[in-house]
Amino acid sequence: MNPSTSLPQPTARAQRQAEVVQALSAVLPAHALLWTPEDTVPYECDGLTAYRERPLVVALPETYEQVQSVLRCCHALDVPVVARGAGTGLSGGAMPHALGVTLSLAKFNRILSVDPVSCTAVVQSGVRNLAISEAAAPHGLYYAPDPSSQIACTIGGNVAENAGGVHCLKYGLTVHNVVQVKGFTIDGDAVTFGSEALDAPGYDLLALAIGSEGMLAVTTEVTVKLVPKPQLARCIMASFDDIRKAGDAVAAVIAAGIIPAGLEMMDKPMTAAVEDYVHAGYDLEAEAILLCESDGTPEEVEEEIERMSSVLRSSGAIKIAVSQSEAERLRFWSGRKNAFPASGRISPDYMCMDSTIPRKRVADILLAIAEMEKKYQLRCANVFHAGDGNLHPLILFDANDPDQLHRCELFGADILETSVAMGGTVTGEHGVGIEKLNSMCVQFSAAENEQMFGVKRAFDPKGLLNPGKVIPTLNRCAEYGKMLVRGGKLAFPELERF
Repeated sequence: MNPSTSLPQPTARAQRQAEVVQALSAVLPAHALLWTPEDTVPYECDGLTAYRERPLVVALPETYEQVQSVLRCCHALDVPVVARGAGTGLSGGAMPHALGVTLSLAKFNRILSVDPVSCTAVVQSGVRNLAISEAAAPHGLYYAPDPSSQIACTIGGNVAENAGGVHCLKYGLTVHNVVQVKGFTIDGDAVTFGSEALDAPGYDLLALAIGSEGMLAVTTEVTVKLVPKPQLARCIMASFDDIRKAGDAVAAVIAAGIIPAGLEMMDKPMTAAVEDYVHAGYDLEAEAILLCESDGTPEEVEEEIERMSSVLRSSGAIKIAVSQSEAERLRFWSGRKNAFPASGRISPDYMCMDSTIPRKRVADILLAIAEMEKKYQLRCANVFHAGDGNLHPLILFDANDPDQLHRCELFGADILETSVAMGGTVTGEHGVGIEKLNSMCVQFSAAENEQMFGVKRAFDPKGLLNPGKVIPTLNRCAEYGKMLVRGGKLAFPELERF
């Protein structure tokens, strides 16, 4: 007997890993390539921590040419690629593929230019959202989209998810504040979406690329719009003793022809959590509070604050406080900005959902969620981009308890599908990722999902970029449909592999 035949044979994963490492070692320096368990574990999930997968290899290129070479290698080997920024996403969009390469853009963190004349900045995809405003501040400018994770999240991730923030009601989402995106397709071809001009020839591929969740191309460089910093901003904090009154007040403000710079809502459990964390001065007796901000010239702000206060009082506000200084305004917002970490202090884990409903249904969805808390026996704290109907319910649970995790999944799916039933959508700004694949089956027909696959195939015929996410397969939807017919829900079955 040949002694060599008794030696343990490498697994298929190990063989594939060795093949990929060998290929990428030819285009990347040794320090830019990770594959041992201790080095790849930090990349096993994004902000959706309940689901994890260790990548085959992590690539950390430092130049555009290296990104291009990595993609060409992966394309030639039929290896899936998952692009990753800061990993702050909340839908599992950057969760690795078990047999794929996680392509980190963390080293692309340079601000290439700030042009105060054209009010634009050119930045690499790994630049933090807040860093753009910091660089533009000396020119009296800033970058308007301000997700709560702006201190850490990258502009490439913002582009992938079409991120918003507390001021998106007035200033728009990422798609409204980006003029050009550059990157590479899966086969390494350079691609540019949009233009430095006011418009680009042909189809609006820029809008297609923004929010595509890494499915079409890998972003390396972004040109963003900058806006002048307002002369003054003031914030109203309005307390309500009834959820219905607070929800109706949101619709009433917009119906009055007022577009606040920000219009946010938090329910009582959320205000209690954040007040204990940051001491923002919130009314702990209120069933809900609204934060309504006005910005512009002092004259504009004074008039708008008076109009909004009048609408809020007539809608049933029991207490109104208006910031009297910039420090107080920032204090009012500090609670809203820290809603997620505050929730992490009161629960071992939380799952942050993200759906959108018509503004007039804000109270309806909150009351429905209250009933779901009883049904699934889990707590839920709610924070809203109320002005545009974007919900962020945070379901509190313990991931170490499989039953709680399962009930949390069911709870989340119920919120998403109730949002659809109320005329909304299953996502607002966090993306679909893996979290909402099943609910996409409820939102879209098989024909509509196939059209989305058609768009992906036009850019990525082999289906190598972020596979198994965003668009549900026919098989997944069929299985989910069977579960619904039987009165259950198929929550997060094993991620369908490439």
